[in-house]
Amino acid sequence: MPFGATPVPGSPRGDLVVIGGAEDKLGKRAVLADFVRRAGGDQARIAVVPTASSLGDEIVEVYAAVFAKLGAAEVYGVRPTDRAEASDPAVVAALDRVTGIFMTGGNQLKLGTVVSGTPFGDALHAAHHRGVTVGGTSAGASIQSSHMVAFGPGGATAKQRMTQVAGGLGLLADCVVDQHFAQRNRYGRLLMIVSQSPQLLGIGVDEDTAAAVTTDADGRQVLEVVGRGVVTVLDGRTMVTDAHAAKEHRPILASGVVLHALPAGSRFDLADRVLLPAPAVSDPAEADELAVANRDLSKLARDIAADDVSPAVLRRRVARRSRGARP
Repeated sequence: MPFGATPVPGSPRGDLVVIGGAEDKLGKRAVLADFVRRAGGDQARIAVVPTASSLGDEIVEVYAAVFAKLGAAEVYGVRPTDRAEASDPAVVAALDRVTGIFMTGGNQLKLGTVVSGTPFGDALHAAHHRGVTVGGTSAGASIQSSHMVAFGPGGATAKQRMTQVAGGLGLLADCVVDQHFAQRNRYGRLLMIVSQSPQLLGIGVDEDTAAAVTTDADGRQVLEVVGRGVVTVLDGRTMVTDAHAAKEHRPILASGVVLHALPAGSRFDLADRVLLPAPAVSDPAEADELAVANRDLSKLARDIAADDVSPAVLRRRVARRSRGARP
C-alpha cells in the first residue's frame, strides 16, 4: 500500500499488534500470547524480523523460544541489514508462507531506512493484505504507522523541535505511534507531532501493552487494548495550536485536543475516532449464584407440582438452601 493510503474495502487484511515494548516474556505473556493466537495458534508460522536490533540472532532465539512455548508451529528469523538485502529475492521469499510477522525493538529509524520502499517492505504489505498478522514491539510498533517518531527526548510539555518524524510502513493510516509511552514520559513529543499535523491520530502505547487492530469487511480499523498498561490516543482534529509560530524549543499551544486513555479491553474506532462499547463480561461468582437460584426454583416448582409439602415447609427448605449457597 502506498504511504499513508486509506485501507481498501473488501481486503482480508490480517490483524496488527502494536506493542509498546518491554512485553512480558516469562510470566503470563498476555501480549505475546495474543499475537500468537492471531497468527494462527498451533498452526502459526512466524517470521521474526530483527533488523532494528543490534543483537541479531540472539534476539531471534529469544522470541523463537517464547513463541514455541506459546504453541507456534514454526519460528525463524529474516534479517535484511541494508536495502540491497531487502531487495534480495531469497530474503523477500521468506515471507511467502508465513502466518505472522514480528518486528523486534531497536532503532526504528534503522528499520525504516532498510525496509520501507523495498521489495521486502512490499512483501510485508502483501502478506498483511492476504491475512497475515503483523506485530512489532517498540521500534517494530512505531514503524507500523504512516508517520513514525524517528528520535527525540521525552517530557510532559510539547515543545517545538523536540522530536523528528519519518515515514513508516503505513499499515495504520493517518496516525503516528509512540512506544514506552508512560514509562518514558513521551506525552509531550506525541502532542508536538499532533500539534504540527492535527490530521494525524496520535497513539501512545505503554510497555507490556498492545494496540491490537482488526479490519472489518468495509476497511474500518478497530483498536482493542491488550496487556497491563494503557493506550493513549490524542485526536487533534478540532484543536487550536500555534505550532506554526512557536519559536525553537519553546512550548507549543495545544487547546481542544481530545484525549482517550484506554485500558485493557477498551475498543476504539480508528476511522470515526470514537470509543466503542466494550463486550459484556459476566462475573463467574454472579453466574454461580444464578445457577444455584435456578436449581432452587426448579426444585420448588417440582415440589409444588407434587403437592407433597406445605408452603411453610417449602419456605424453610429454600431458606436452608440459600444459607448453604453462601460462601
